[in-house]
Amino acid sequence: MSSKSIITHVTPVGGNIFADLGFEPEEAAKLLAETDAIISEKLAIKDSLMTELAGWIEAKKLKQAEAAEILGVTRPRVSDVINKKAIKFTIDALVDMLARTGKHIQLSVQ
Repeated sequence: MSSKSIITHVTPVGGNIFADLGFEPEEAAKLLAETDAIISEKLAIKDSLMTELAGWIEAKKLKQAEAAEILGVTRPRVSDVINKKAIKFTIDALVDMLARTGKHIQLSVQ
């Protein structure tokens, strides 16, 4: 059995999905700002973790395949870390890789 979906609307890049969903303009703007802030915070955390991993790989003068074996991931995943493709990783996955390097991870909530 197959099912077909009909796309009736696509929110353009830079658009406000909340406005498209029918929220009042003020509420839609508020929700978009809150969501953008959360996404920015998560991307900053991922960027920091990937910078640490890339620095560790460089300091140890490891080839990507060697780093992959130590980190418990594939070589293409190491390449994604080095190239900072944050969208491809969860914070948890990056923390796990850092733990495998022997580094200690400390979280701080302010």
